[in-house]
This record gives sequence, C-alpha cells and structure tokens, in this order.
Amino acid sequence: MIIYREKQAETTVLRLAGVVKLGESARQFSDFLDKVLREDQGPVLLDFEQIDTLDSTGLGELIGYLQRFEEQGRRMAIVKPKERIVSLLRLTRLDTLIRLFPDEAAGLAYLTGG
Repeated sequence: MIIYREKQAETTVLRLAGVVKLGESARQFSDFLDKVLREDQGPVLLDFEQIDTLDSTGLGELIGYLQRFEEQGRRMAIVKPKERIVSLLRLTRLDTLIRLFPDEAAGLAYLTGG
C-alpha cells in the first residue's frame, strides 16, 4: 500500500493506492490514520481512486478511525471509490456513517462546510 498525505487548506487529503486487507496493508493504513489523528487538525479526505480491495479488517480500521476523528469533532469522507468498494460499503450500511463523493471538489466542499 502506498499513502501520500497533502493539505488542501485545512483538510488533510490521503491518497491511497493498493489494497487494505488483513496484514501489513491494514496495519499501515491504521498507523497512518493514527499519525494524522495525532499530528493534523481539521477534516480528512480519503482518496480511494487507487484502492482495489478493502476487506473486513480494512473496514474495521476505517470505522474505528472514523469514530476517533468524530470524537475530536473532525469529519472524514471518501472520494472516488471504485464501484466494488461502494457496493461493499452499501451492503454493510457503512455508507450511512461515512460520506462518499464522486470527486475531490465535492468531498472538500462537504468537509469544509462549503
């Protein structure tokens, strides 16, 4: 898994590529989200355009960190997920907890209240 972190005004954007599943990739995803939680302020936008697989371990990490960010009054959203990821989030009803957007501009507007 490859993760790039950048700032778009007050929002931290994480550009992810690869898979998020049991093992090293889920641990890396978790460690990176923990670092953002501790070091950055403001909302977080997860760019899933290059994520091919998200398993139950990855889902668990995603939801766990979503809760931690919300406890700090910070929002999180996902942009550009592949259809299979969207289907998984809908099937598990997690799309009711984390907002999904087709493009970065829409996600940033939601996160910044614009």
